[in-house]
Amino acid sequence: HHSKNLVNWNLIARPLDQLRLLDMTGNVDSGGIWAPCLSYSDGLFYLIYTNMRSWDDGPYKVCYNYLTTASDIQGPWSDAVFLSGSGFDPSLFHDSDGRKWLLNQLWDHRPNNNQFAGIVLQEYCPESKSLIGPVKNIFKGTEIALVEGPHLYKRNGYYYLLTAEGGTEYNHAATLARSRTIEGPYELHPQNPILTTAGLPDIPLQKAGHASMVQTPEGEWYLAHLCGRPIDGTHCILGRETAIQKLRWRDDDWPELDHGGSTPAVRVPAPRGVVADLEPGISQTVKFDCRTLNIHFQALRRPITDEWLSLTANPGRLRLYGQEMMVSKFKQSLLARRIQAFKVVVETCLHFDPPGFQQMAGLIAYYNTQNHYYLRVSRDEMAGKCLNIIRCDAGDTTQVLEVEVPLPEDGPVYLGLSLDVGDIQFRYSTDGDNWKEVGPSLSSRILSDDYQTLGFTGAFAGICAQDATGMRFPADFEFFSYAELG
Repeated sequence: HHSKNLVNWNLIARPLDQLRLLDMTGNVDSGGIWAPCLSYSDGLFYLIYTNMRSWDDGPYKVCYNYLTTASDIQGPWSDAVFLSGSGFDPSLFHDSDGRKWLLNQLWDHRPNNNQFAGIVLQEYCPESKSLIGPVKNIFKGTEIALVEGPHLYKRNGYYYLLTAEGGTEYNHAATLARSRTIEGPYELHPQNPILTTAGLPDIPLQKAGHASMVQTPEGEWYLAHLCGRPIDGTHCILGRETAIQKLRWRDDDWPELDHGGSTPAVRVPAPRGVVADLEPGISQTVKFDCRTLNIHFQALRRPITDEWLSLTANPGRLRLYGQEMMVSKFKQSLLARRIQAFKVVVETCLHFDPPGFQQMAGLIAYYNTQNHYYLRVSRDEMAGKCLNIIRCDAGDTTQVLEVEVPLPEDGPVYLGLSLDVGDIQFRYSTDGDNWKEVGPSLSSRILSDDYQTLGFTGAFAGICAQDATGMRFPADFEFFSYAELG
């Protein structure tokens, strides 16, 4: 994301869009990219990231940390360099003497040990593109526990180590320590944690933690951090969001929130000289008579390629070749965008003549393989071409409607959904003007980070196609519209 004023931000690039950089095939839900870190030094952007293959299977985590670089944020990006698999949340620190250092959380799978075993430091050599020298555990956290998410900064002769603690849910926090030498020992901030909402359910921005600091060209300091906005005090359907706080430096060379205390503010001062209003919510219709896809679209686990998607096979429409079912962690034909507001309307137009019940296509509200709603078109021996809603709730898959909704054999079908905070309503039309609701209002809570197990992604809305026979029967879509209402 890019901003010139820290107020309004635009998505400008998706660097990890090729298998040579990232292959998440088979990754568990809420695996994949964990805590990427972008930095700039020596005329290069450095992007460092974890590919978490498995994280919820007993005491073990299977993860790999990589580095890629580019002279331009739009790429091309260099081939990924493997760094380590000792833990997750890597970051790269560029010291003033020209040396570079990798930090990451150290994972200890042994029974009776602290699994969040500390923050380890090792030098990175850009010439050999490898780690060199010894590994040192420089910080084992505070009594808050679960230390992760390290970032290093240097100011006035101090190295400042900013970490996340408390876990990524409602006890989340940001803690700070400093040292005169990079390897420590590190002394703790006297008012740690410097940011948290733990035990304070009335604060609007919950789960505050896992932060990073930045200095503006004018010398002001800000803190970006993760947070969540639960719709009922417990369910964050928008996932882990990003917020920003202003910092101030005390006379004793410790930073603190500019407004005082340790809880995040909903409104903070813009940088000096910036006069800008928040841009309105997104309202966008993507017509598929284009050559390239809108940057907001994402795919599951594998890059967007012509293996399963085409903008030229049926000009003016986007073609999805049906692949595996919605529970698959391997090859799905699903194209979706993040839901970024509590009230949205999503619509699409589908051309699809399924030969049988094993072919489906439609509009999906998706959290993961275990939690989603799917307004799908398929074929039934009795009803013919038909419509129903598939609900996957904590892995239990059912059809919402007892009786299929018959559809005309010829012509397209328009599909829509409306999200109104805690409720989702599906609807359809055969002409794009006259709409009929399908099924009851459904709870959006199953699409939240907090519903079934610990998750991180938030809800998506998108289009998809399946063919259980493996014959890749296609579905064509005319457009995809997404409008935020509040």
